[in-house]
Amino acid sequence: MKTINRSDLKKKIDMNNPATTLIETLPEESFKEFHLPGAINIPIDDQFDESVQQAVPDKDQEVVVYCKDASCNASPQAARRLEELGYTNVLDYEAGKEDWKQAGMPLAS
Repeated sequence: MKTINRSDLKKKIDMNNPATTLIETLPEESFKEFHLPGAINIPIDDQFDESVQQAVPDKDQEVVVYCKDASCNASPQAARRLEELGYTNVLDYEAGKEDWKQAGMPLAS
């Protein structure tokens, strides 16, 4: 599984590139509290496979997943599932949204 660090993810977000989809894998309540700019919410639950295939039909598109912090297992689980579904360009921002927030990066709510 490939990972991405904060500075590389910030560059991608700043470019606002439609070829990259940013997915928060936490439940909706956590997403509504705050999330990374441009992120969509697809929790890692029973609906994940269907939801992600609707949101990202192109399996070669770059997908970046993240969750709360480095100890959270939702984004690694989502990244593995995406790869099992045939997605070829998946990155996990392992440090998560708490790292992003603590670094003073822009947030959305």
